Amino acid sequence: MKLDRIDIKILNALQKNGRMTNVELSEIVNLSPSPCLMRVKKLQTEGYIEGYSARINIGKLGETLTVFTEITLKNHRQIDFARFLATIEKVDQVIECHLVSGGYDYLVKFVTTGIEEYQTIMERLIDREIGIDKYFSFVVLKSPLVKAHMPLTNLFRP
Repeated sequence: MKLDRIDIKILNALQKNGRMTNVELSEIVNLSPSPCLMRVKKLQTEGYIEGYSARINIGKLGETLTVFTEITLKNHRQIDFARFLATIEKVDQVIECHLVSGGYDYLVKFVTTGIEEYQTIMERLIDREIGIDKYFSFVVLKSPLVKAHMPLTNLFRP
């Protein structure tokens, strides 16, 4: 499926407010409601829209700690990367994991109840011997800007 300008507008609008009605969406993208709904369903079927969710204000739920961790593996064979990923994806407190180029292998984002929980998680990961050579932790003090949407209209110009 090749996306056009209207498809991008639909995706852009829905990523900012997935709860808007089809009528509201159709007005934003300048389509009548029926063709707009057909496009949304096609975008879902084709896998461009993976699902809908709510953004939770975790600050309202209690104290949390966000830590970005640079992780370097001892070895760089495919099996080493697979073993690391198989373990890390089972850790609920890991909310992002990125394989990166540069001075380390992975950038992992943890959200925990505090520094003790984070350190316990890291000690368990080291004890499991999943190939971690070294890691560096960066505690987030404040997040003045966090966007929940991608710049689709700039990234994809049909």
